[in-house]
Amino acid sequence: MYRNLEAEMARIGLTKLALAKKLNMRYPTLVDKLNGKYRLYFDEACRIREIVCPEKDLDYLFATENDDKTA
Repeated sequence: MYRNLEAEMARIGLTKLALAKKLNMRYPTLVDKLNGKYRLYFDEACRIREIVCPEKDLDYLFATENDDKTA
């Protein structure tokens, strides 16, 4: 999962189940998208940001471990 997104969700006390409900998405679908099993579309990422923390940018929220490493 995206560590920064997970941290921001924890800060506001938002569970993945609650987020799925706010997105009108099945819980297993959300979990699969956040775990990289299925594609997370740009509009979905924007909606997640609006719900979780609109003051943060998408690059921060959806950074992965691979993004932290430089070649």
